[in-house]
Amino acid sequence: MDITSISSVNSLPLTERTLTKKPVSGLDQVTQSFGQVLDSLNQSQLETDGLISKLSSGQDVDLHQVMIATEENDVNFRVALAIRDKLVDAYREMMRMSI
Repeated sequence: MDITSISSVNSLPLTERTLTKKPVSGLDQVTQSFGQVLDSLNQSQLETDGLISKLSSGQDVDLHQVMIATEENDVNFRVALAIRDKLVDAYREMMRMSI
């Protein structure tokens, strides 16, 4: 592996390195944020499903933990739906704008 090619990027002056970076648009930020929310929701769902599976198979799981995880997942899901609804409303409002 050639390490000199990696270090050559750091030898560029700061202005050249910053000019070559792609600017992050607002759409990219929204997409990234919503992606993080969906990843968090998916992780919460997987943890809740695991706890429910353990409880239903008779393993030693605290019922309170299962109920708390279920409610947290429900809240996370509602937040994701609210964010989605706001994004759809914003999109529709932008489509109604005249150019």
